[in-house]
Amino acid sequence: MKILVLTWEFPPRIVGGIARHVAELYPELVKLGHQIHLITVQFGQAPHYEVVDGVYVHRVSVSESDNFFHWVANMNESMGRHGGKLIQEEGAFDLIHAHDWLVGDAAIALKFCFKTPLVATIHATEFGRYNGIHTEAQRYVYNKEKHLSYDAWRVIVCTDYMRREVERSLHTPWNKIDVVYNGIRAEKKQTHPDFDSRSFRRRFAADEEQIVYYVGRMSHEKGVAVLINAAPKIIRAMSYQVKFVFIGGGNTDHLKRQVWDLGIWQKCYFTGFMPDADLDKFQTIANCAVFPSLYEPFGIVALESFAAKVPVVVSDTGGLPEVVRHAKTGIVTQTNNSDSLAWGIIEILKNPDFAQWLVHNAYRDLAQRFDWAKLAQQTVGVYGRVLHERSQVNW
Repeated sequence: MKILVLTWEFPPRIVGGIARHVAELYPELVKLGHQIHLITVQFGQAPHYEVVDGVYVHRVSVSESDNFFHWVANMNESMGRHGGKLIQEEGAFDLIHAHDWLVGDAAIALKFCFKTPLVATIHATEFGRYNGIHTEAQRYVYNKEKHLSYDAWRVIVCTDYMRREVERSLHTPWNKIDVVYNGIRAEKKQTHPDFDSRSFRRRFAADEEQIVYYVGRMSHEKGVAVLINAAPKIIRAMSYQVKFVFIGGGNTDHLKRQVWDLGIWQKCYFTGFMPDADLDKFQTIANCAVFPSLYEPFGIVALESFAAKVPVVVSDTGGLPEVVRHAKTGIVTQTNNSDSLAWGIIEILKNPDFAQWLVHNAYRDLAQRFDWAKLAQQTVGVYGRVLHERSQVNW
């Protein structure tokens, strides 16, 4: 098969989880013998064209704008123009695959212009992110999501939870939606044998302190404030021998103020952005990873902790309970409940044998449920169904 992929983020441009998803999925499709051309946005010093792990990557320049929606429109114009040129030069593609609403306009235009079936992956919805549509900006995004899912031949989502959400919020027929989990390359989390873990660890905590950490965006939906509210209870339960480390960029002023008001400043450390190489090292010296999201379609950060062999505590929102199986591969707590979250973290910290058993099960789950090679085969299965159905009808 010959596939044209549109995505607004691809390494080195990393905004959220889409970049990692597309960068790790499509090389597996190449291994299966498929030809992948991927159109994305020009970023930094990255070349306009290169071959990455067998994927033909085309980066288009986008006219800048102070208005994000205007910038998205400019991006779609650039992607649509380049996609049309590419199809004329390379010949017909079997199908187009769009990742999220941001590239929807270009994907839909190419679909109709070249009569090529469209597959869309909906990674999250505006309705789910904000628990409803409340502003004109949210309605704009919501309508773009509806148009993309309507015009797609099939829609791929990352969890059964997201299948229900897309059906409910975007009114997409249930039998038009396929579930294909996100995956991870577990081998990427291996560290060098000459790594001096003790001196590295002392950058974050005292020797006697256990390390509890969160990594991700510092946005409201990630529930970092819930973890901070749980911290005093955990600190008392652990006789003050615990340190909370918050890793990620973004505005943390309100979170730091919350920490100060709770009187736990000395027990918390905000690192800001941490490069992957340092994060890989950090995860080997941490005792517990916590993801207390208020909304989470999947939770690829949980898989990264599985791969790093760190015990995981999550909230029971969205797709997280599908990824983390309670008391088998991690601890699942009640969403937006700091007491429940504190209980889960204390269970991990006070029961190291139990924590290691969870880690063992979680690592084994990676190969069984979250291996990109298997997920690529499932994706090809969706493509095959689309091509079969397309062959049965006139456009």
